[in-house]
Amino acid sequence: MDILTQLNDDSVLHRFGLPKGSMTLVDRELSNYIHAETAGLPKKKASGGSAANTIHGLAHLGLNTAFIGKIGNDELGKFFRKDMQVNKIKTILYNSITDTGRAVALVSPDSERTFATYLGASVELTSDDLTSDIFNGYDLFYVEGYLVQNRELIDKALRLAKTSGLAVCLDLASYNIVKDNAEFLSELLGKYVDIVFANEEEVKALTGLPPDEAVEILADICDIAVVKKGAEGSVVMRGNEKVNIDAVKSNPIDTTGAGDLYASGFIYGLSQNAGLSACGKAGSILSAKVIEVLGAKMDESTWEILRRELNKEIA
Repeated sequence: MDILTQLNDDSVLHRFGLPKGSMTLVDRELSNYIHAETAGLPKKKASGGSAANTIHGLAHLGLNTAFIGKIGNDELGKFFRKDMQVNKIKTILYNSITDTGRAVALVSPDSERTFATYLGASVELTSDDLTSDIFNGYDLFYVEGYLVQNRELIDKALRLAKTSGLAVCLDLASYNIVKDNAEFLSELLGKYVDIVFANEEEVKALTGLPPDEAVEILADICDIAVVKKGAEGSVVMRGNEKVNIDAVKSNPIDTTGAGDLYASGFIYGLSQNAGLSACGKAGSILSAKVIEVLGAKMDESTWEILRRELNKEIA
């Protein structure tokens, strides 16, 4: 679960020793304390996590989706399950006696967000929970790089998806995760991954190269490589085809979910057999729109407009 909190200033970050813009793992007690200390500030609750944000976007675009995870038998867990189901996402959620994982997302006035994350039940998902029948009836499996911290789980998940005939899509998630697991991630990319998403910091951690050179390395390994460059847009490559995509102008409030919704737009474009340029533009449109709201979720009226805009773009 994401608990989005709008800060008046950055004093809370300094008080709890949270580096601005970072994702810091905290225990249950500290998570509760931060939540209590920010009780008077504007808050918004939503089912969160990188893959969950992407799957929400795809569901709103009309694709059949499902989500695999583990939740606690608590109010946040019930909220997570209901939020998924209300948005027409099939839930494959296992239960734990541990509290549901939650990220207190502290949003600074300049729209930068800092996460204090208690992983809770989410990290108790194991390779034993996964069976091949989960993947039946789907075309693509999307997984976030944070899962790399459970190597047995991510390896089995990707292997089952691949042997079930799904295209495998991996988002590298965070530069520090990539830096600590570069060799293993490179192995996964070579064995299983068809589509890889990364930002410029992540590809630098993996390859040591800037985006326009790194995308060529990744495109040699995977079918499609996508490198996001923030305000400078993105670069996409498949085979010998290399395309630069401009960013879409917006008025940012909170950058939470920008990369996740970019993936939603790009994957949606692929599902409609659009070219790389149109797929990237679809990603940029969603990315620009989601940073104009607090959190990674947009209301249905916004999605109605976005569906029309994307379908015009990829027609």
